[in-house]
Formats: sequence, structure tokens, C-alpha cells
Amino acid sequence: MKDFGLKKLYYSISEVSRLTGLEQYILRYWETEFEQLKPGKNRAGNRIYTNKDIKLILQIKRLLREEKYTIEGAKKILEDFISDSSMIISNEEQKIERQQIVGPRSVKKDLEDIKNVLVQLQGIL
Repeated sequence: MKDFGLKKLYYSISEVSRLTGLEQYILRYWETEFEQLKPGKNRAGNRIYTNKDIKLILQIKRLLREEKYTIEGAKKILEDFISDSSMIISNEEQKIERQQIVGPRSVKKDLEDIKNVLVQLQGIL
């Protein structure tokens, strides 16, 4: 499987199409069939896919193309897989999710720490 790492937070549908080897119309169709696949949209209304979305697409592709499941069968597998909470999330993906959730708070704390250091330096001068 390709490593999507920290290169980008969001990918366009054309980039995802290239990465996964799937046509754009297939990606749009799968959105209607698989409730777990819900890419966000930017201000212009274009789909934006995360690394998590891409991994889900690759998993759907594997189920449908390699393991020859029907769409209904693949839906059932994904529902069971997600409800069991056994979906494997890479360390890089966890870091991205933590940054998105904790991001503003950690930035605020970092700025407060910098401020404290600067105040201490000002006292020394």
C-alpha cells in the first residue's frame, strides 16, 4: 500500500483517482453506496479526501476487486470491521488526527510558553 504520510492533509478527487487507480466516477459512486466514505468539500464545493478516506477507498477496492465481494457484502464487512473498532490506524494518521483535534490548544500553550520565556529574558535585561 502507498504511504500517504504527512505530505498533505487533503487530496483532490483527481489526485485520489491517480493514487488509487480508480476513475473519478467510481469514487463518486462509492460515496453513494458506502456511508463510511464521506469526503469533505472545500469552499468551491470540490471534494477533499483525507488519508483516512484514501485508506478506506483502498480497502473497498480490495474487497470488491481482489476478494470479489459484492457491494452489499463489502458494506457488511466494513460495518463489522468498524463496529469492532479493529481498524488499524497508522502512527502518522494518529498524529494528524491529534493535531486536528488538539491543534489550537497546543499552539496556544506553545505561545504562552514563549511569552513566559520572553518575559524572563526582559527581566534579565
